[in-house]
Amino acid sequence: MRRKRILLIEDEATLAEVSLMYLKAAGYEAHWAENAEKGWEDIQLFQPDLILLDIQLPGESGLALAKRYRKQYNGIVIFISGFSETAIKLQGFDSGADDYMTKPFDPQELLARIKVHLRRHVDETENHSLTFGNLTIDLESIEVRKDGVPIELYAKEKQLLFFLAQHPNKVFSSEHLFNSIWGFDSESDANTVFVHISNLRKKIEDTPKKPRYIQTVRGFGYKLVP
Repeated sequence: MRRKRILLIEDEATLAEVSLMYLKAAGYEAHWAENAEKGWEDIQLFQPDLILLDIQLPGESGLALAKRYRKQYNGIVIFISGFSETAIKLQGFDSGADDYMTKPFDPQELLARIKVHLRRHVDETENHSLTFGNLTIDLESIEVRKDGVPIELYAKEKQLLFFLAQHPNKVFSSEHLFNSIWGFDSESDANTVFVHISNLRKKIEDTPKKPRYIQTVRGFGYKLVP
């Protein structure tokens, strides 16, 4: 199992260095971005499980970045801020935060809160509901919804989508997908994967020719990008 990824978006270098030290010592894969622009790049690159986000950043504010993040991702956001006013805290929660800590804070308390949120997030995932942008995949009811509206998918299309969704960002060859979904002794061949991927894109993508979710990695295969 991979280590949980935590992205710290904070412009105070000393605080960032101390926080990274504690996070890494606790076993997390931790990254640091000093502003919102770099933070957004790292969000897309590292796909963090949890973000520690300062409100007052150079350029775009943490509040604005949190709102942008919530439109595409379902990870955990904890604000760490020097603002202690209730009005600011409420803005933080309104922008999509899961928690709010006021500076200065005890690193051990931060680690405890991170642990609780990550455990709760795992519990929610085990509730068999996966959300990717405007796409919701319910593994228990075997239902796929786009913008809240159920999508009609054939059995193999669902199996293919569910397989990719349970392994986000992992690249699978056509052969691997074919053997996993259709089986080694199927009378079809790996070309059927291409057909089903094409049909899936027409049903779940806003622009099938420029897919947002099921992407082709040329020379290697396919992956589902959250």
